[in-house]
Amino acid sequence: MINSVTTPNITQKNNIPKPSKVKTSIFYINDLHGQNIRMEKLISAANQFDRFESSKNVDKMKFASGDIMLGEDEKHVKVGDKFLNMAGFLANVLGNHECDMPTEQIVPLIKDKKYKLLGLNLRPEINNPMHEIIEKSYIQEINGNKYGIIGLVPPDLAKHVKLQDHLKPLNIETDFDKSIPEIQKEIDNLKAKGINKIIILSHSGYRQDVKLAKTLNDVDIILGAHTHTLLEGIEKDKNLFFSKTGEPIVITQAGRDGKNFGRLDVEFDEDGVITKVQNNIGNTDIYPRNLIAKNEFEKILGKPEIVGTIKYAEKYPEDAYGKENPHCDFICDALRNELNTDLGVMNSANIRGQFAQGDIDTRDLALISPFANKVVVVKASEEEIVNAIKGRVAASMKSNSHRPGIVQVSGLKYTFTKDGNLTSMKFIDKNGAEEAIDINNPRKDKFYTLAADDYCVASKDNGLGLEHRLNEALQKYDFDKDVILARYIKHLNKPVEIKSDGRITVQENN
Repeated sequence: MINSVTTPNITQKNNIPKPSKVKTSIFYINDLHGQNIRMEKLISAANQFDRFESSKNVDKMKFASGDIMLGEDEKHVKVGDKFLNMAGFLANVLGNHECDMPTEQIVPLIKDKKYKLLGLNLRPEINNPMHEIIEKSYIQEINGNKYGIIGLVPPDLAKHVKLQDHLKPLNIETDFDKSIPEIQKEIDNLKAKGINKIIILSHSGYRQDVKLAKTLNDVDIILGAHTHTLLEGIEKDKNLFFSKTGEPIVITQAGRDGKNFGRLDVEFDEDGVITKVQNNIGNTDIYPRNLIAKNEFEKILGKPEIVGTIKYAEKYPEDAYGKENPHCDFICDALRNELNTDLGVMNSANIRGQFAQGDIDTRDLALISPFANKVVVVKASEEEIVNAIKGRVAASMKSNSHRPGIVQVSGLKYTFTKDGNLTSMKFIDKNGAEEAIDINNPRKDKFYTLAADDYCVASKDNGLGLEHRLNEALQKYDFDKDVILARYIKHLNKPVEIKSDGRITVQENN
C-alpha cells in the first residue's frame, strides 16, 4: 500500500462526505475498424449498461481505445464520430486508423465531437488542425470522484497507414521507451492535483501495456487496443499485475472489429487502490441494432442496395492471418474475374467483416472491405510475386498471431510450412489448368496481370512491396473492392457459396 494521498475535501451534491470506498464500472471498446452495423448493436449494449444500476451508487464511464474509425472515406469517419457521440463515450484515443485520412480532412469531420480525443505521445505542430483538439490527459469527475484519464497513440502508427505525408507534422514519438517517463510525469501531475485513480487509454498493443504495468507507478487501469487481444476475466500475470508498492494494475482489451465489448467493475479504497475487480466480455452480436442509430447512419451512408444472396458461408477461420481464408478467396476471385486479370490478391488483414447466410447488400460489402483503398491492375514478374509471397509467409509465421498475415490469392496455389518456408507454388489459369512455378528460380521475364488494391500492391509491411509497379499501373480505379464485389455477385446471378478450396496449404515443418 502506498501512503495516503492528500486530496481536496470533495463532497457529493447532497453535502454528504464522499464514501471511503468508490465503486466504478467502465464500458470499454477498442478496434471497431468502422464496423457500423456493430456500432448500432453496441449502442444497444451501451444503453443497457446505462440502465443496469443507479449512477448514484456507481461511477459509470464509457471509454474507447482507438481504431473506432477506419479508412479514407469521409462517410465512415462521420459515422464513427456519430456513434461515439450517440453512445455517450467520454473519451477516445487516436489510433492508427483514425489517421487513415489526412489530419486536415478528419478534424473538420469530427468538429461536433462530445468526447475527448487523447494522445500524450503526439505533439502536433501549432499550425496543424490536430493541435486544437488533441489532449494528453484530462480529469473526469463522476459523483464527486475524480479520475485522471491519459491517452497513448501507437508508436508504430506510421507502419499501419497508407498515406504518410500528413504524419510528419504530428510528431509521433516512435520510441515507446522514451514515452514512459513522460507518462509517469503526467501521472505525477495528476496526483499533485489530488487525483488518485488513474486510467490509461492505450492504443500501444498488449506487450507495451504489460511493460507499462511493470514500470509505472500509481496507474490503476490500462484500457488497451491495437493487437486485437481478447482478455477475458482477471488472471495474474496476464491482465493483472502489481506495482513495486503492491498496488494492482488491470489491463483490458476486447479483441477486434467490434465483435466484443467489455465491462470492468472495480472498487477503490480511500487511497485510490483497487481492492476488488471483475472483468466481463460481452458478445456484441446478441444485441439488436439500434433503430435510431441505423436511421442516422443511413442519412450519412445512404440506403443500402441488396445485390444477391449468400447460400452458404464457411466459418470465418480463427487464424485468419496464417491460413487460407474462404472469405478472402471470394474477394480475390471477384477481382480476378471482374477485371479479367491472371491473378487477384489481397492482404489477410484487409478484410474486416465476413459474409453471412442470407441477403447481402452494399452496406454489408462496405464493412467487409471498409478501407476505401483504390483498386488497381498492375503487371508483375513471376520473381516479384514469388518473393513477395515468400517474404510475407516468413514474416507472418514467425509471430504467434501470424501478423502481418499471408497473401490471399486467386489464380495461384501455394504451400508453406508452419515455420514459414514456402515449398511450392502453381499458377491456375481460367480453365483450371495448373502450371508449376519454380520458387527457387522464378522467372524474371514472365509477367502476370494482377488485380488488388493500391495498399496491398505498395505496402512493404502488409502487402507485396511493389510500389514501383503501382506507379506503372495498367488501370487505376476510384473505388475499393466492395464495388467489385457488388458487380461480381450481380453477374453470378445465383446464390453464392463461400468455402475454401485448398488453394493455400499449411504443412508440417520439414
